Amino acid sequence: MQIKPRQHLLEIWQALARHSFDSGTWSWGEWGGLSSVADAERLLCLLYPATEVEAFRLDAPDTIQLDVERALKNAGDSTQIPAKLVEILGDFMERHRGQDGPAFAGGYCFAPEDPERELSEEQRNVGVVDSYSLSITLCLAALGFLKVYRSNTARASTLAKIDQLRDATSARLTAAMVSLLRSFTVNVVDVSSGQGQALARLLGRGRLSDRQVLVRFQDRCDSLRSLIAESVTLGLDADVTDELRNEGRLFECGWAWSLVQGAPEVDVEPKTAEDIGKQPEGVARPVPYLYFTVVALDGIVDLFSERTLVLGLLTAEQQRLAEALRLRWEITQQYWSAIARFDEATWPLEDIPWRTTLQQLESEYFSLSVASILVYDLMRRRATDDDLTRTVAVMERLAERGRITSGTTRDDPAIGLHNPGVSLPLLGSEQLGPAMKWTMTDFSAHLLKRTVQLCSLSRNIASHDRLLRLAEDTLDHLWARRITDGEGVGLWDDVHAVYPESPLLRQPLSWSVTERVTECMVAAHALYSQHPIRSAEMSTLAQAAISEAAHLFGKEQMEQSAPAPKSSQGELIRGIEADLRRARQLVDRQPGTAHALALHVLTRLHELARARGDSGSWKG
Repeated sequence: MQIKPRQHLLEIWQALARHSFDSGTWSWGEWGGLSSVADAERLLCLLYPATEVEAFRLDAPDTIQLDVERALKNAGDSTQIPAKLVEILGDFMERHRGQDGPAFAGGYCFAPEDPERELSEEQRNVGVVDSYSLSITLCLAALGFLKVYRSNTARASTLAKIDQLRDATSARLTAAMVSLLRSFTVNVVDVSSGQGQALARLLGRGRLSDRQVLVRFQDRCDSLRSLIAESVTLGLDADVTDELRNEGRLFECGWAWSLVQGAPEVDVEPKTAEDIGKQPEGVARPVPYLYFTVVALDGIVDLFSERTLVLGLLTAEQQRLAEALRLRWEITQQYWSAIARFDEATWPLEDIPWRTTLQQLESEYFSLSVASILVYDLMRRRATDDDLTRTVAVMERLAERGRITSGTTRDDPAIGLHNPGVSLPLLGSEQLGPAMKWTMTDFSAHLLKRTVQLCSLSRNIASHDRLLRLAEDTLDHLWARRITDGEGVGLWDDVHAVYPESPLLRQPLSWSVTERVTECMVAAHALYSQHPIRSAEMSTLAQAAISEAAHLFGKEQMEQSAPAPKSSQGELIRGIEADLRRARQLVDRQPGTAHALALHVLTRLHELARARGDSGSWKG
């Protein structure tokens, strides 16, 4: 199906309003207890498009568009919707606040590795990187919304609520940034250790010895090694930095699943410390996870968006924290981009599925996670056609292996990517009770998001067309998985609609998949807002057609008497002149359109010449 961002976003909003508003009152639902992750995802389905797409803005009641108001009619009219958002955001901030400050509990998104065991309340209240990252995106969206809405309302009670909510939102943003800083980790390993051997096999792929891998790793990552070892702002343990200086060691960097054990507290101002509360002890083992690393990168990048900078959403202290996160963002995406493309002949990323080094888990989901980080690197620097073409091929293979663009076989293991999903043991969680796990079921939505991002990046027509076709096929697959009956009609995720042989699980509406699809539509809106790719060949044809049309038009005006202004010929001549002028304006940005206009001009000039050949004079 064609990607139609506006129409699809309106359908999502309509389904969201139908599900979450009961007679104009917002309902969180009670499935499985609290989860700051799921609640933030649900709010982002509404607030992210409202702050990223001009046509979906909700911060100025007088400018809310009619189709948007109709989609959200369950929430109220155009004057009620912004006020309702203020109430809902305030409820969220209070709902996910502990005794000391903002809380980031994973809640029912955590599950015990042993299905016979029950997680304790303490375990479900542990913060998770998903919540930290989502809170950054949500708080930035909320702060921007509040800043604009405040100037569009005069009610004293509403202004007081906005000011109170703004302070709570800013405190949550700071707490989330601090938590992400304390969740970053670097894991240094000896090449002869089990984890070192796993990383060496991944990079050498059976063609390079451990020594060759080490030498090439040193060559590729030496500058990053020095940057990490010498940067005091990373707050790493002294033993880790000492190990890093040993060039005989390999290392990985990224984000653990939660606050890292022994992570030092981040220095903040006294007032900030009071607002965010006591910084809790870390529980996660200092091991980077690909999934949580990608999630962290997704949130951090919003700190440096044009909107954040233009609206001035960060305080001076938050800007300092943001710069510390930017350093980690740069280091991480450069590291994993180098690992993904370690061997120029055959990238490790092209050897699907990717195998993690510590837990020795392999899955197409991990390949997609590494590809996602590579996409960020390609966006950061000028991607070469070779890099882009090879990355496109990886995405196409992942869609095929994930049975998104290909049929399934009997007892097909690939269905497990979607249901029950890919599970990650959360190392360190066993200190608090039964060992916990985290399950990802958003492979298809994740693939769509990265495909659309790559499509926006590509300025190569062949790669762009391949990516657009892949995005449309993936959206076909995802659209068929919308819920059609019961709770959450029009939202996600009904895996059985596409894979009827997959296991039947009792699970809630997936706000994770729904939020990712919403993100994809926002990304698609940005894609279609760009100028189309300029074809050098089409530009040459357009310029030649414009040149010929301009010459023949000049000849026409020179040889023939001027027609009467209000005659049909006069209107025809003025139309030709306007189209020719428009073609000249568009030839550099839209050569195909310019070519079409020039051809239309040539057609009409030929019709004039043929008419004169028939009658020898103007016909009025």
